[in-house]
Amino acid sequence: MTRPVFRFAPSPNGRLHLGHAFSALLNHRMARDVSGRFLLRMEDIDTTRCSAELERGVLCDLVWLGLDWEEPVRRQSEHFDDYRAALERLIDAELVYPAFMSRGEVRGRIADHEADGEPWPRDPDGAPLYPGDDRHLATTEREARIAEGHPFAWRLDMSAALRHLGTTLTWEETECGSGGETGCIAARAEAWGDVVLARRDVPASYHLSVVVDDALQGVTHVVRGRDLFQATAVHRVLQELLGLPVPQYHHHELVLDRDGRKLSKSRGDTSLHALRQSGATPADIARMVGFGG
Repeated sequence: MTRPVFRFAPSPNGRLHLGHAFSALLNHRMARDVSGRFLLRMEDIDTTRCSAELERGVLCDLVWLGLDWEEPVRRQSEHFDDYRAALERLIDAELVYPAFMSRGEVRGRIADHEADGEPWPRDPDGAPLYPGDDRHLATTEREARIAEGHPFAWRLDMSAALRHLGTTLTWEETECGSGGETGCIAARAEAWGDVVLARRDVPASYHLSVVVDDALQGVTHVVRGRDLFQATAVHRVLQELLGLPVPQYHHHELVLDRDGRKLSKSRGDTSLHALRQSGATPADIARMVGFGG
């Protein structure tokens, strides 16, 4: 019987904080409890924000916490061809399209729509859905714009993808969503609209890269924050379209700050590095995130 495979996949674009510590410790402990494998992946596909120096800091924090993992570490920046191959399959199946509208154009379209008193539809994270205009461009028009150098992103045609699949997708959840959803969860991907799968400067979005990475690494158990619970619906669609295996999912609670907000690197929340510098021990960190002594 195949050993369970867990992974921790941070982005080396800043210092790890207590939320990362909780997720890493939980993955490591769950893998150990079932004699499974524990992998580490660097989600450094955004090479403008990620760096080797920040990766060294991540590794230092994880070693300090007492974690170990299988080598080699998978780095997304070394596997762009994997993501491009997956994207090409979707392009060939005519399930993605080049989207040319700028952020300003999208904002303008939404403002015009809402001026009549009707709210624009938004995804589960609260972001406005992308207008569908570019779906209907003729192939010649698309090719001409690309040849002229117009910036664009590859977006999944969600309606076409769901028609192509023709079935209701589900996933097995061993924890729960924010509303207590657990067990067999129906994937309601239509709520996300036409999500971005790649941009000119970033070869794959999180949605595309995470399903490709998990499949290539043989991950059987995805243990991650509850903020990604709803996004799993998009991942299930991509897994089905690309013929990828479906892991079991466990969306754990988030570590929040004093104001009840999710911890964030960009807001400068207390980092593991700063806590270590102030004299905290790995045991202190474990207690702070609820793992006891």
